[in-house]
Amino acid sequence: MKIETFEMERMQSTWENVVDFNLSESGVHPLSLAEFVGGEDLDRILKLGLGYSQTNGTPALREAIAALYPGASVDQILFTAGSSESNFLLMWSRIEPGDEVLFMVPSYMQMWGLARAFGAKVKPFHLRESLGWAPDLDELRGLVTERTKLIIVTNPNNPTGAVLDRTAMAEIVNLADRAGAWIVADEVYQGAEVDGPPAESFWGKYDKLFVVNGLSKAYGLPGLRVGWMVGPKDAVGSTWPYHDYTTISPTILSDSLARIVLQPAVRAKILERTRTILRANLPVIGEWLRSRPSLFSFLPPRAGAIVFARYHLKINSTDLVQKLIRDKSVLVVPGDHFLMDGYLRFGYGDHREYLLKGLARVGEAFDELAGR
Repeated sequence: MKIETFEMERMQSTWENVVDFNLSESGVHPLSLAEFVGGEDLDRILKLGLGYSQTNGTPALREAIAALYPGASVDQILFTAGSSESNFLLMWSRIEPGDEVLFMVPSYMQMWGLARAFGAKVKPFHLRESLGWAPDLDELRGLVTERTKLIIVTNPNNPTGAVLDRTAMAEIVNLADRAGAWIVADEVYQGAEVDGPPAESFWGKYDKLFVVNGLSKAYGLPGLRVGWMVGPKDAVGSTWPYHDYTTISPTILSDSLARIVLQPAVRAKILERTRTILRANLPVIGEWLRSRPSLFSFLPPRAGAIVFARYHLKINSTDLVQKLIRDKSVLVVPGDHFLMDGYLRFGYGDHREYLLKGLARVGEAFDELAGR
């Protein structure tokens, strides 16, 4: 099996810890342990023996995760090393060569590359900026066939920050049901809404469904590498053996810390911290973009610490980002990493002063290019 380069992750891995300003992240500034672990919990963590954990997640952790999904049981949960491992296990276990997969574009491209590597025929269906970054349902209807095996969505969406409405969700479910296809819903940005209630989950809307989530984005804890999938008991059980060939298990430390995070009071506090950061910083980057109407246009995101902005310069987005790295020591994500050249994804979840200084450097580069 050959894989295609995961361009976004390769660029981020190369540069995010090298540049002066990393505006490529899609989550908020990470929490420290001291911000959510203390008292008896801290004492227990310090005395924890660092052996192997239960490979599908301890029962206590899976109970905490199941509580987030009405009607779910512990046997419907598989704990993984980040949501990315859940995505990998699902593509590996569900796809056979020749299967047809429908994939939301723009979106995080991990499952796009994996599905293709495992031999699927992958067909994009598009979110349209003209529709407020909603899916083109007429396009989707025309793509679904009796050979459709999976429909993959990211909701809330990365990179646009858009959230599917109930009409779109219902039609995706209807089309999957007609084809007998599975839905894989990556919901890792749920809980990182700028305003209003959490984005509605696909959970409970369809039987042939896997929901993927984790603590990296909405919770600001990417370093824990905590993810999970929830789905039908038999389907989750048949995916678990694939886990034995990858990480075997997340760490016992991650399992223990995740149980603390998912305590209702702690979880609520962490998610409110995330929303506070988003509400404070979105106006900052919004004002910065709107102050340059000849250079940028964008739709404000509804969720996630990300803004997907169209730029009005005649330069390829990857070439533009490489220039930002080289000349200004700033990293953002080029749109063509989402099959959307002509756009940039800005992360705005860091400290306000850091964000402003990074944007100032981007502004310098754009002014130079526009001046030419």
